[in-house]
Amino acid sequence: MALLTSPAPWRRALVTGGAGFLGSHLCERLLDSGVAVDCADNLLSGSEDNVAHLIGRTGFRFMRCDVSVASTSEELAGPYDLVLHFACPASPADYLRHPLETMDVGSLGTRNVLAVALRDGARFLLASTSEVYGDPLVHPQREDYWGNVNPVGPRSVYDESKRFAEALVTAHVGTKKMNAGIVRMFNTYGPRMRAHDGRAVPTFVCQALAGEPVTVAGDGSQTRSLCYVDDTVEGVLLVAASQAVRPVNIGGGDEVTVLDIARRVIALTGSSSALTFIERPQDDPERRRPDTALAREMLGWEPKVSWEEGIKRTIAHFSALPETMSPATRL
Repeated sequence: MALLTSPAPWRRALVTGGAGFLGSHLCERLLDSGVAVDCADNLLSGSEDNVAHLIGRTGFRFMRCDVSVASTSEELAGPYDLVLHFACPASPADYLRHPLETMDVGSLGTRNVLAVALRDGARFLLASTSEVYGDPLVHPQREDYWGNVNPVGPRSVYDESKRFAEALVTAHVGTKKMNAGIVRMFNTYGPRMRAHDGRAVPTFVCQALAGEPVTVAGDGSQTRSLCYVDDTVEGVLLVAASQAVRPVNIGGGDEVTVLDIARRVIALTGSSSALTFIERPQDDPERRRPDTALAREMLGWEPKVSWEEGIKRTIAHFSALPETMSPATRL
């Protein structure tokens, strides 16, 4: 199934959190498809560097603003026919450092951005996450699974803000008949991740490139299913272009242990780094793999970039960074 039809189904899109890792890739893909883009970001965890190459392109506009404040609708004048709400700290390092801001953007921010979409009659898509499933007791995770979340644990500020945002979108669909959907993304990786954002792939890659110990949480037996950013972006835009109002999982299908990820990164970088083991964070999910049957059957979506190719591209990105990278402790 093609990513976007020609002509593109949208004229102008709003991407909140557009200067973040995933948001910047969405902005770029939309522009390449002929869609004008307003990129809104307060730069709490995003960076203008991620969209610097887009500045000056026809149809692109960067706006530094906080969607959690009441003046959001005035700043985001539009009009838009697509609104992608991706504003939120996404790494444990970020949302543990900014717990209240994370809760605000999931609640007040989602409500404000929904109001913008409602004003313009735009298709709205919420960026949700596999974290809504918590430390799942059902495997793999289907969209109809309610999850196993600790509402007062250290990760709850992120998990519960996304669960609340999903409920808020669902309420708008039911009461205001909005054209709004939810995409639940699993672990995504690729270029423009921050070197020290605390997530496994950039941490392992930077440690391996620096020849320093690669730090694995616990014994590394916990599993993840990684999806390269290009595949995730394609899935997101296919969900956006559909009329789906129910949550849709987008994520990789190859479930591997964190220890295996570390070993593969060391091998692909040709590093002499040794493995070292650190304390595992509280509420770190034991197993994680999406059931993507709905995305496959409804949208024709499946990941295309192999794990090895995706990691090679990610290594190339970090290898080209001018600064010498010192590893961050994985949270």
